[in-house]
Amino acid sequence: MKFNLNNKSEFARRSELEFTRGKVQTPAFMPVGTNGTVKGMTVEDLESTDSEIILGNTFHLMLRPGDERIRDLGGLHKFTNWKRPILTDSGGFQVWSLGDLVKINEEGVKFSSPYDGKKIFMTPEDSIKIQQNLGSDIVMAFDECTDYPSTYEEAKKSMELSMRWAKRCIKSHKSDSAIFGIVQGGMYRDLREESLNKITEMNFDGIALGGLSVGESKEEKTEILEFMSDKLPEDKPRYLMGVGTPQDIVEAVRYGIDMFDCVLPTRNARNGQLFTSEGVINIRNAEYKNSDEPIDKNCDSKVSQNYSRAYLNHLQRTNEMLGSMLATYHNIAYYQSLMRNLRNSIENNKFAKFIKEFYNSQNLEMPDGPL
Repeated sequence: MKFNLNNKSEFARRSELEFTRGKVQTPAFMPVGTNGTVKGMTVEDLESTDSEIILGNTFHLMLRPGDERIRDLGGLHKFTNWKRPILTDSGGFQVWSLGDLVKINEEGVKFSSPYDGKKIFMTPEDSIKIQQNLGSDIVMAFDECTDYPSTYEEAKKSMELSMRWAKRCIKSHKSDSAIFGIVQGGMYRDLREESLNKITEMNFDGIALGGLSVGESKEEKTEILEFMSDKLPEDKPRYLMGVGTPQDIVEAVRYGIDMFDCVLPTRNARNGQLFTSEGVINIRNAEYKNSDEPIDKNCDSKVSQNYSRAYLNHLQRTNEMLGSMLATYHNIAYYQSLMRNLRNSIENNKFAKFIKEFYNSQNLEMPDGPL
């Protein structure tokens, strides 16, 4: 992976990641393909939304159909017919989400498969091997996602374990793929800085911020982003894991984040929540039953151009599969349009103007922050 920093506006960055499978323009949003598919989307649909990189889920693909089977079938790219870059998460967040069902020690984590109850023990080395079997372009270090809320001592213990695991991950990483380290430390600034320093010393190819979007308030998340904004290495891509709403993404870009992933646009689409240039609408509401307006008059995607609000209202209310598919396509297209607009504004030195127009169009109050 080659990283090129092209332009800046205060902390906001316009960059490019270059892989053998193609280039990724940042700020970038990565649709989440948990089981080797972004739910409701073909790879051709994803490409048509200008999605340049997607996320694969190490935990779930290890369990079904199995990473060795995918390896033997030519890797995740061939298996899914996705020819562009793939980032695979390490499985740490999914293990954390199992809660008290997980037993953690220095060596790794023990848990039962949520599918068949099989007992599994995963080490940092296992996570890296699985991701290499999948053939991902960006491998993530295996970490312990810190609980929220946590005491200082709990967050410190968790962070230090993640840092020891990070050393084992980078030592066992043998492929040509990039590998990103994950900064932990909860809501404690000194622990975040200590974690960042350790990750930087290990010379990972990229830096991820983990342990956010786990229950903390927007204000707490922003405080951490603001604190880290002038401490993150300039010459490496920065990835904020599991974030988030369009507003979350815009705010994180203000503080220098380059990469994002979240299930929100796909999950919310299946529940009738559509993101638009004028805010979020619930397409299942009765007010749209007779509306021949497009989903978003400012969006040029095939859904907004060709289908009315009344039609999507009908599909959603009758639980037609196509309703979820069209809504998902629209939301992914909206997110990618937002990322293009962010990139263009930074590139053309109009980021401050974009931020103000974004908050006005969404009828939201703009928080204080760098422009």
